Amino acid sequence: MLILVLALVMSLSYSACRADNSMPSSASSKMPTEISTQQANSMKINIKVGDKVVTATLIDNPTAQDFISLLPLTLTMNDLFGREKFARLPRAISGEGERTKTYEVGDIIYWSPGPDVAIFYRHDGQQIPSPGLIVIGKIDAGVEAFNVPSSINVTVELIQ
Repeated sequence: MLILVLALVMSLSYSACRADNSMPSSASSKMPTEISTQQANSMKINIKVGDKVVTATLIDNPTAQDFISLLPLTLTMNDLFGREKFARLPRAISGEGERTKTYEVGDIIYWSPGPDVAIFYRHDGQQIPSPGLIVIGKIDAGVEAFNVPSSINVTVELIQ
């Protein structure tokens, strides 16, 4: 789905640029913001937590794509229930991703009522209340960086 959306957006952008003759007509020229199919399927982010850098892989859904549009992002993440760090986003993002009421350690999720982003570092066996979570990514390794009792400041950046 993400690939189709990206293809449509790039096609419309390319058509608009060609209409005003501001781009060459060569089919091989690349737009500066063009994202390859491989990149769209494996978007990676860095999350800086103090002196540690944790990488994560975003999944292919509209919510994750909209989250990318906010990056780079600096957040203060607070602790919730000794299982997750969460922070309010500067604006609501797409709620079109699949919702779930369960989670796994390392999940990066969007909680639309917030609108919040959260990272689960421990599982307590509890289900999530309605409307549920939208998983937007997964920590690759180093989730223990979030398992601290206090709030943490993080910077989230897209890996180019």
